[in-house]
Amino acid sequence: MSGKAVWTPSREFIEGSRLFQLIQKTGFSDYDAFHQQSLKDVAWFWGEVEKDLGIEWFKPYDRVLDLSRGIMWADWFTGGELNIAHNALDKWLRQPAVKERTAIIWEGEEGLTRKISYGELDDMVNRFANGLGRHGIEKGDRVAVYAPMMPEVVVAMLAVCKIGAIFTPVFSGYGADAVARRINDAGAKMLITADGFYRRGKWILMKEEADKAVNACPSVRHVAVIRRLGIDTPWSDTRDVEWAEMMKDNAPLPALPMKSGDPFYLIYTSGTTGRPKGIVHTHAGFPLKSASDAAYGYDFREGEILFWYTDAGWAMSAIMFFSALLNAGTMVLYDGSMDYPNPGRLWKLAEDHGITHIGVSPTLIRTLMKYEEKWFLERDLSRLRIFASSGEAWNTEPWLWLFHKVGKRKIPIFNYSGGTEISGGILGSMLHKPIAPTGFNSPMPGMDADVFGEDGKPAQAGELVVKQPWIGMPSGFWNDPGRYEKTYWSIWPDIWVHGDWVERDDEGYWYVTGRSDDTLNIAGKRLGPSEMESVLVEHPAVAEAATIGIPDEVKGTAAVCFAVLMPGVSASPSLNAELADLIRERLGKAFLPKTIHFVKELPKTRNGKVMRRIIRSAYLGLDPGDTSSLENPHVLAEFSELRD
Repeated sequence: MSGKAVWTPSREFIEGSRLFQLIQKTGFSDYDAFHQQSLKDVAWFWGEVEKDLGIEWFKPYDRVLDLSRGIMWADWFTGGELNIAHNALDKWLRQPAVKERTAIIWEGEEGLTRKISYGELDDMVNRFANGLGRHGIEKGDRVAVYAPMMPEVVVAMLAVCKIGAIFTPVFSGYGADAVARRINDAGAKMLITADGFYRRGKWILMKEEADKAVNACPSVRHVAVIRRLGIDTPWSDTRDVEWAEMMKDNAPLPALPMKSGDPFYLIYTSGTTGRPKGIVHTHAGFPLKSASDAAYGYDFREGEILFWYTDAGWAMSAIMFFSALLNAGTMVLYDGSMDYPNPGRLWKLAEDHGITHIGVSPTLIRTLMKYEEKWFLERDLSRLRIFASSGEAWNTEPWLWLFHKVGKRKIPIFNYSGGTEISGGILGSMLHKPIAPTGFNSPMPGMDADVFGEDGKPAQAGELVVKQPWIGMPSGFWNDPGRYEKTYWSIWPDIWVHGDWVERDDEGYWYVTGRSDDTLNIAGKRLGPSEMESVLVEHPAVAEAATIGIPDEVKGTAAVCFAVLMPGVSASPSLNAELADLIRERLGKAFLPKTIHFVKELPKTRNGKVMRRIIRSAYLGLDPGDTSSLENPHVLAEFSELRD
């Protein structure tokens, strides 16, 4: 890969940015020198960021960074006490202009809209926090949310943080099995859900799925129900509680002082094996990293309006929440499909609400570019300043379509790669430097990133690594510190191995080409293949299963499944349909595989490990590499013949 810049910032653009203001404030005059210092002394950098963001402390910290437990267990802002809900909301109420400013704009697929000011949001958060207390939620308890993208999710998150409890979101498209697995691992005492939501004009009933999950979760004592559709829904008088009942007490409630390293957020991400990983994030970690990426990465300013098309269950939603609120801006939440009732929904949303920053996935752009240009040409996008993208790798055509056609070569695309574990980005398309299609022009400030080859030395292509600690790094896995160390820190001493495969070109651009493991990334939604395989083998007809990801023009990656049937069971279209329905029911429609193949045998090593990498290579007609570890290499011929 090689990059040629298609957008270069003007001097006026650079000098008007928040990053330039921080560069000058810290005594530097150009980005490169500032960036080098941010890596030379990460404690200095993150200390300057904390001050520039105006974080308020109930008790000042003693030092920015303590590495006495080692880099993988770095302690940030030691001795300090704060509450991120206070910084996101309470402190702004002293400023009349911000108190009256719109904090949240919500739009539903059916066309309903709501606007909530900072002052109104504060009242809602206090009410829900009081409701949590009445229902036995205390400091350290976990509260899960399985709900569509609504203001109530923001309210719940801030209220949970305010009382010192821990918020854990679940993707709204998961089936009951996947939901229950995450709730049980967290040991959540309460679930927040909704009666349902709209998708493409139809009702998607949610409470029924939530009930199936909760019935398998003994830790859950209460289910708070948001009336999104306003319909009758199954009800338990002993367990269920109306959202309105949770909101009846508006007594003022100050935020509880929390230690810098206290957890506030527990979010699950899938790996290639085992149960989902519960990433633990802290009050002085995730929110500060998210807000700093917004301020100094994609130049989000006070009073501007940020929209990121995401789900309440993904980390990108929390990144948006804190990016907007810690920077005294406005967030736009949209609950619905982006091409319904027509392909112009995104651009109408931008016009109607004066959005300044739009965050998209490459999959969304691949979908929208199939339609006529009139859908964006007829809209006033004059307030739009920045595009941002995350979740998966770009291919060139949709990137150029967004830049040339929609942005008219004037609006930069801030490509952003990091993830749930990072609290934001490792790599970015920094707006002080030229930007090339699909690439990244720099690690984010304070992120000491590199590419290592198999020998553990810097290389042009290899594993994306981070060599120093950063604000927003996880505080381990929930109840599993050993797995955290093994997952990210076990390949090279004191080096975070992120799991992305990266190439660098001679022009200085970085390109993420995909995951270096087998994790599925379907339209920006990650799922471990083992979760899909587990569903398949639950069917009495299936003996074994394997799942791989293959390139897909719309989703970026699509799942393909392979099933070995029980003796005496014959393959049939009806069985194929049964298995697809089972995956849809258990994991959600978003993870429906592109196809399910029936095979005689799976390629395995001598110790019984199924080799997904080799399956994928054989299926796609690629070089499978070293197959010497296979016990049964003869089976690869069947996989090679299946694609056609």
